[in-house]
Amino acid sequence: MAALGREAGDDVRVAGVVPVGAAEVPKDIKIPTYTHGQSRPSLGDAKLRKPVVIEIIEKKIECLREEKTLNIHGTLTFGTTAAFSGMLTNFIFRHRLKVTHDVLKTYASLTALPFLSTIVSYKLLVTDALCSGNISQENCVLRSSLIGIACGVLYPTALAFSKNGRLAFKYHTVPLPPKGRVLLNWLLLCHTEIKAMVIPLILQTTFGIFHGLQHYAIFESTLEKTVHED
Repeated sequence: MAALGREAGDDVRVAGVVPVGAAEVPKDIKIPTYTHGQSRPSLGDAKLRKPVVIEIIEKKIECLREEKTLNIHGTLTFGTTAAFSGMLTNFIFRHRLKVTHDVLKTYASLTALPFLSTIVSYKLLVTDALCSGNISQENCVLRSSLIGIACGVLYPTALAFSKNGRLAFKYHTVPLPPKGRVLLNWLLLCHTEIKAMVIPLILQTTFGIFHGLQHYAIFESTLEKTVHED
């Protein structure tokens, strides 16, 4: 009987069946343990870190708010100079072409359109490029001065010339030019006024250079503050 029992036990082991009492703990089950010197994250540490993070975020927001405020003021001033240039251009051409009609309409368009075109162009070509980091100081100054020339001098001059020239032709305030030479005749008639636009050209170019330098310096100082706080 004992021999039969041993043979039965051997058969069970050969078949891969392990008795209940001889079972071992599986090796793939891991119990989380902490080694010596390793500290668990405590609620007190989290409470201490929270004010520091909030303070850093508040400082960054304050720097960005300051940079944005200065940028908005400078851009609005830049647009205002373009609007004054448009008013001056409108006055010169109205006086030369002896136009007395639609005063409010022409002054409103010659003031608002250069102002808005300067603001939008500066936002797209300079401010967005600075925020993306894809512009150098020289490029920033160049773009700002070109915006001052294009939106503050060339655009108001062309706009005042076309609007007041149309009114002069409509109300016959100046002698009508021969057919086929309208534009040339009016250019010869207004050549003195066109030369006078050199004054706003110099002013807009100077202010564009100054504003570009100032805006880039503000952007660099804000970026340095953010890096040092990190």
